[in-house]
Amino acid sequence: MSKRNKILIGVGLTLVLTVVIVLNIRGKKEDAVEVQTEKVKRGDVIKTVSASGKIQPVTDIKISSNVSAKILQLTVKEGDKVKRGQVLVSLDRTFYDAQLDQAKAELLRAKSQVATANANYEKAQQDFARVKDLTAKQLASASELEVAQTTLSTTRASVESAESQVQAAEASAQQAADNLSKTTIYAPIDGTISKLNKKVGEIALGSQFSQDVIMIVANLNEMEARVNVDENDVVAVEIGDTAVIEVDALTEQKLRGRVTEIANSATVKATGTSEEKTEFEVKIALDDTPLMLRPGMSTTSDITTDVRGNTLKVPIQCVTVREPERLKRKEGVEKEGAAMASDTNTQFVPNKDGVVEIVFVIENGMAVARPVKTGIQSESHIEILDGIKENDEVVVGNFRAISKILENGSKVKVDNEKKPNKDDNKEARDN
Repeated sequence: MSKRNKILIGVGLTLVLTVVIVLNIRGKKEDAVEVQTEKVKRGDVIKTVSASGKIQPVTDIKISSNVSAKILQLTVKEGDKVKRGQVLVSLDRTFYDAQLDQAKAELLRAKSQVATANANYEKAQQDFARVKDLTAKQLASASELEVAQTTLSTTRASVESAESQVQAAEASAQQAADNLSKTTIYAPIDGTISKLNKKVGEIALGSQFSQDVIMIVANLNEMEARVNVDENDVVAVEIGDTAVIEVDALTEQKLRGRVTEIANSATVKATGTSEEKTEFEVKIALDDTPLMLRPGMSTTSDITTDVRGNTLKVPIQCVTVREPERLKRKEGVEKEGAAMASDTNTQFVPNKDGVVEIVFVIENGMAVARPVKTGIQSESHIEILDGIKENDEVVVGNFRAISKILENGSKVKVDNEKKPNKDDNKEARDN
């Protein structure tokens, strides 16, 4: 091999080695992570509790009979409007007419017995007085006086017994009259027949222990949402809290209301299974009642439990967590002339779960982790109590970069032309 060829080969090897070294050095450079940012602003943060349930009237009365009888007439149908005192149901009164007649006859008999007993008592009084006078004149014996005394006492007891029989007969007659009057059922309130369970010819069962509901009368002018709130959320709900109610059947219409009642006892569903759920019923009175609203319609309500006005807030996906070890500054990353932000005094104190809540702030082209203290949160934003200040530039997207990729001091490339994914908020809430 000639000397010239050896020189060319040496130069070639040198060039190849140089290229390999350059590529290796470039490979050690950190790739910039593409992110989106926003300035920290002040505004309102509204905390809500969401729950689903049904629309129901504030007042609905179950109409049932207090006596058992066949239904002869229903004067209304489902959906009819009624006035208080209007006849709703007429029952067969044949048995109760006979019962009243019998009670009246018994009362007359008892009164006649009283009259007879009083007559006997008056005669016994006269006989006793006469025998007593004769005895005083020694014209009657002591035994005769004793007999007269006994007769007087007996007749007086007979009067008292007859009078009690009259009282019993009067009570029976009154009860019979009351039962007869109950064969006609009247509307207890102004309202609407929201449900009709019986037909003419069916038997209405009267019982003081259970209801055989004939129909339901409801005041549809005053409606409420009855929603089931999870046990972890109900502690934040108070009487008087405002709410926004959305009814499935009334699309694009939001109703407003106020919490009027919170159940003291829980409702447990799927007891003993992995899907067991403990909830409390909360009643929300509606401010206005649309004409199309009907009992039983499905609804979702957002109850406002707290409001923080003019507070520092960031999009909810901005706040993430890291273990303290991951928050140490990265070593050996080329700075390319950019000075690292000075946060050597930042203290990353873990919470009870062993992690630190942080927000990434942009400084000198890098994402710098800032520990933050958070307050309440809405569906989209979270309150920041400490750790960052107004107009700081914080990383708002994407969610994967915030939750997994970014390290304390990672190089970033800000691209605010690309909007954060609309699902980032939802994914952040779910996590």
